[in-house]
Amino acid sequence: MTDPQVAIMMLALFIFVVMLGFPIAFTLMAMGVIFGYYAYYDPERMTSIFDNRIFDLFVNQTYSVMSSDVLTAVPLFLFMGYIVERANIVDRLFTSLRIAAKNVPGSMALASLLTCALFATATGIVGAVVTLMGLLAYPQMLKAKYEPSYASGVICAGGCLGILIPPSIMLIVYSATTNVSVVKLYAGAFLPGFMLAGLYMIYVVTRAVLNPKIAPPPSEDDTADISGWALYWLMLTSFVPLALLILSVLGAILFGLATPSEAAAVGSLGGLVLAAAYGSLTWERLKESVYLTVRTSAMVCWLFVGSWTFASVFSYLGGENLVKEFVISLDLSPIMFLILTQIIIFLLGWPLEWSEIIIIFVPIFLPLVTHFGIDPLFFGILIALNLQTSFLTPPMAMAAYYLKGIAPPHIRLTQIFAGCMPYLGMVLLAMVLLYTFPGIALWMPEYFYGH
Repeated sequence: MTDPQVAIMMLALFIFVVMLGFPIAFTLMAMGVIFGYYAYYDPERMTSIFDNRIFDLFVNQTYSVMSSDVLTAVPLFLFMGYIVERANIVDRLFTSLRIAAKNVPGSMALASLLTCALFATATGIVGAVVTLMGLLAYPQMLKAKYEPSYASGVICAGGCLGILIPPSIMLIVYSATTNVSVVKLYAGAFLPGFMLAGLYMIYVVTRAVLNPKIAPPPSEDDTADISGWALYWLMLTSFVPLALLILSVLGAILFGLATPSEAAAVGSLGGLVLAAAYGSLTWERLKESVYLTVRTSAMVCWLFVGSWTFASVFSYLGGENLVKEFVISLDLSPIMFLILTQIIIFLLGWPLEWSEIIIIFVPIFLPLVTHFGIDPLFFGILIALNLQTSFLTPPMAMAAYYLKGIAPPHIRLTQIFAGCMPYLGMVLLAMVLLYTFPGIALWMPEYFYGH
């Protein structure tokens, strides 16, 4: 076998082993070391079995990842999200938005989406948002006689917005993988993120107008206890503090007042202050937030170590050039290449998490992105939009499984899947709009940074 053929076998074997359920980070490291040992094997220079350059590469990649300035923002933003999640801030926020929107059709669903969008901006952790809103808003919608599939779709789709809306952890990982400025990525993702949230809200309200039975209006008993100045005070103490925290963090990044890591550190401190102000900062909650932050950060870092080792060996064997030459031989136009890559990413989203897709497969696509003259920033925003589908598409829709895990026993998984399907259409519509009007993603980076 030639070296490029070995590289393709390496990639195919990795996908097969992952499908068997082996941990992805350690599978990547094992594949990288095993095939790297073959790639760098030189019997004339070896003095022992461990005298192989793959071990030096593995150590260097580990050091590079652990010393990355860009990745420093990941644990800080994660900690901010976890501490906000455990401070009962979202409970107050949902209650105030639900009452404020009581005269709008599908008011609870609309309030849930608004809360998800704001909370996703604060945390960026899909599982956390879906689970928390599933415990908080989902039972209230079911109690109000909302159709289960309608209510399920709202929670699942709203919970996935954190992949796209800044300060998205995914965009930080994409930045570290591609060397695209994370500040410009945040600026580029801002309008597409809220465009997608807006499409979700339009769909929710329109369905409630066309079929009021799926989302009955709230009874007088649900909203009679809070009105007037009491509602204003509730909004002031729930919506405004969290909104100010998020806007200050994003504003500091977008206006160049602080790096993402510095802004994330201030955001973490702000989250602690908010939790203390609400009387929710306990030692147990702080300890749990730190533990979850360390666990998730370690997962991301070891994925980087494994994927960069894997990608280095894959490229050294000629696999990257083989893929590039094959795609170029298809004689695709840039738009056809974009459609092809987005279909591949959509399919990869079934067996793989977004982190594996970004860290493993984006480096393979990146030389082709340059060849076809496509802006890597624009490509990254499209991927972030597309990855919404990986959490919503049966049979591997992780958002649906998160919700099923905390839903009442009588709610069937098929009902949750049915509720997710219309939101896939909204994501596809958002992608078509972004294809047609790329300025949606590129206007803010060009305006602020001359991108």
